[in-house]
Amino acid sequence: MIHLYTHNDLDGLGCGILAKIAFGEEVEVHYNSVARLNSQVERFFDGTKQNQVKENTIWITDLSVNEANSKRIEQFVHEGGKAQFIDHHKTALHLNEYSWAKVTVEYDDGRLTSATSLFFDYLLENQWIAAKGSITEFVELIRLYDTWEWEKHNEIKAKQLNDLFSLLSLDDFEGKMIERLKSEDIFSFNEFEQQLLKMEEEKINRYIRKKNRELVQTFIDEHCVGIVHAEMYHSELGNELGKENSHLDYIVILNMGGKKVSFRTIHDHVDVSEVASKFGGGGHVKASGCTMNETAYKLFVHEVFPLDPSRLDAPKNQYNLKNNPEGSLYENNNREKWLIKEHNQQWIVESGSKTLPLSFSSFLEAEHFVKRQYNAALSRDDQYTEYMKNNKNKG
Repeated sequence: MIHLYTHNDLDGLGCGILAKIAFGEEVEVHYNSVARLNSQVERFFDGTKQNQVKENTIWITDLSVNEANSKRIEQFVHEGGKAQFIDHHKTALHLNEYSWAKVTVEYDDGRLTSATSLFFDYLLENQWIAAKGSITEFVELIRLYDTWEWEKHNEIKAKQLNDLFSLLSLDDFEGKMIERLKSEDIFSFNEFEQQLLKMEEEKINRYIRKKNRELVQTFIDEHCVGIVHAEMYHSELGNELGKENSHLDYIVILNMGGKKVSFRTIHDHVDVSEVASKFGGGGHVKASGCTMNETAYKLFVHEVFPLDPSRLDAPKNQYNLKNNPEGSLYENNNREKWLIKEHNQQWIVESGSKTLPLSFSSFLEAEHFVKRQYNAALSRDDQYTEYMKNNKNKG
């Protein structure tokens, strides 16, 4: 019997779907959260008798095992059992020291991998599955979504696949995909699903706008961080909040009900897998997570609870616009004001009657400084007009 232990997100589910297409009832798929995997693997070994070792195969995809389970897998293989570990997270690279493990973060051509794409390669290599058009596209859509390359290539279909996954139960989604991939040569959504996805997109956009108004900003170590409480749409939320607030190094998304912390960044200078590892978690360079332990709770919840949400940039200005050489006015929750303007081909920041002893090569650089250091946002037109009028009278 083949036992596949995989993640319960889209990438992990993709592995389960491929396994069932390839092996049908010969495989038993176990979908797990990050926190639950090791206990499930322990249960497998505890329930496998000595005379059953050679009859069983264990596969693990998209989730990492701890040191104790690594040793048990090694012993299982030594005794004649079959095992294969397939993952694409940087934090699992150390497992490549074992013969039964294959952790690959990116392909030779520079494309980032996903667990589904690596598992598909493994099945193809062993001729357990055929490279059918619908299956190949399904695998690539999951890879594009999981690596966030879909946005760079504007492959909306990849995001829609994950949206559909979030709308259905795991069993319903799995069943629909297996039937579709077996019967169709081209992967597509039916008319009902397209309408459903359109409604979901509108719901996601409303949710992101709401959470952007709740975002709290603070410094943690050397990083300027945005923290928000949310129970859904973590990938979309982290990406959009990162773009809306590009001065932040990374976004922390807290799911209090699930006791989980997600870390997201849009920047290349930050590795959030390193941040997550400080709390016993891990993941990708730009998307990682951990369980909310006592340390994480104190840092991300307790200590920032007294802080007010950050101000948002005024949305409909006609005069106080960004990148204005004459000046762009910013204000924080304490009504303190800063004017960013061009001077001698540099950008400077004025605070009241004083000019800060700094200059910046671009407006964006100056804006990031003001937002990071003073938690300020673009002021409304009426405040800008009054400020410029008063300063002109003073001059």
